[in-house]
Amino acid sequence: MNRRATLAMTTIALLCLAVSLSASDSLAQQRSLKEQLVGTWTLVSSDQVRPDGSKLRQFGANPKGINVFDANGRFFLMIASADNSKIASNNLNKNSEEEGGLIVGSLAYYGTYSVSEEERVVFLHLDASTFPNQIGTDQKRTVTSLTADDLKYSYPATMSGVRVHQVWKRAE
Repeated sequence: MNRRATLAMTTIALLCLAVSLSASDSLAQQRSLKEQLVGTWTLVSSDQVRPDGSKLRQFGANPKGINVFDANGRFFLMIASADNSKIASNNLNKNSEEEGGLIVGSLAYYGTYSVSEEERVVFLHLDASTFPNQIGTDQKRTVTSLTADDLKYSYPATMSGVRVHQVWKRAE
């Protein structure tokens, strides 16, 4: 082969490589909502917004939480107030009346989930919860933003008109 033919073949090979790499990048960016959710997330903020726009902070100013979605459609969530005081007796079964309210500053539940890609909604079915009224219920989370590292979603308004907005960061 002459130099010109070798250069032409090399150029074609490089162009093919560039096109295939760009196509694989594009495919990676088109992962489904469910695939993007899978993993462990830590809580950044949890705000309950009243109809008048004012905010409640059920879990205090600096809540702690974890939200885990597995690839098989199971999830676990736990949120607690970082502001809770320790129980004086160091025994969960022997807390004082004042300390009895600590359970209000935390919530945990688990179950199964499914995703509506078109609506960008995660549907949760709660198998168990620290708030017994939630057991067996189905809940809806509307994903408002999802990147590789950040997840934001909201819950529909409750009977009192309060809407919940949560921000999560992917755990390292």
